[in-house]
Amino acid sequence: MDEKTLKSAEVLFEMAYAEDIGDGDITTNNLVPPESSKTAILVAKEEGMIAGLPVAEMVFKKFDKNIEWIELLPDGSKVSPGDVIAEFRGTFRALLTGERKALNFLQRLSGIATYANKCMKEIEGHNVEILDTRKTLPGYRYLDKYAVRMGGASNHRFGLYDMVMIKDNHIQVAGSIKKAVDAIRSKIPKSIKIEVETTTLDQIREALEADVDIIMLDNMSSKMMKEAVELINGRAKIEASGNMTLKRIRKVAATGVNYISIGALTHSVRALDITQRIID
Repeated sequence: MDEKTLKSAEVLFEMAYAEDIGDGDITTNNLVPPESSKTAILVAKEEGMIAGLPVAEMVFKKFDKNIEWIELLPDGSKVSPGDVIAEFRGTFRALLTGERKALNFLQRLSGIATYANKCMKEIEGHNVEILDTRKTLPGYRYLDKYAVRMGGASNHRFGLYDMVMIKDNHIQVAGSIKKAVDAIRSKIPKSIKIEVETTTLDQIREALEADVDIIMLDNMSSKMMKEAVELINGRAKIEASGNMTLKRIRKVAATGVNYISIGALTHSVRALDITQRIID
């Protein structure tokens, strides 16, 4: 996990600490002696992909900097029910107080990685990339996009600053696709890519005339996407977007698009079931 992603997790941890612990863990602190030590394991309870172990380790070490952490299955690993993901030893208080915060991070990120991996399996045999979107939980973008990569998919633009995306409202303000592209192109470095959202074949023709880098096919039928691919004919990269479900993406991949962006990778996360067990 890169430094920026881990630092973003540390910021989130501070908020998680404040909302969960407040003045202290009154149950654990009144039952468990501060000198007591235990060993714990993290165990998968269902099939999936693991993502977020460095964050879980960081959480526990916030409570006990001397925790002995052994990562048995690294991020990006496939797991089955009963697989032991990590083993760690430290103060019993740290293990109990840190448990929910560590699992909240780990289960969310593993859920994202698991769904991303399912999507990748659906498009096997096709030369297409699965992309995420900006539909991430606020504050979690570094982590959510990291989890997407751990599942084998790819990241779209990170934010509004690193790539031009001209959508319908921008086109309306500018007056046309060409006017929007020309206005932006005159003010940005050539290294920054320009993508345009289209919903009709006429808009695709206009985007081609404007020589954009990527043309998004927004909420089109698979039949219309195939027509669009034939019309573009390699003159721009093609992204399919809108209502991209697990059941649909294989058919979309067969149309010949280069990318399929799926908001559900991060906006509709189902956490992967993982548990912590004390083993001594």
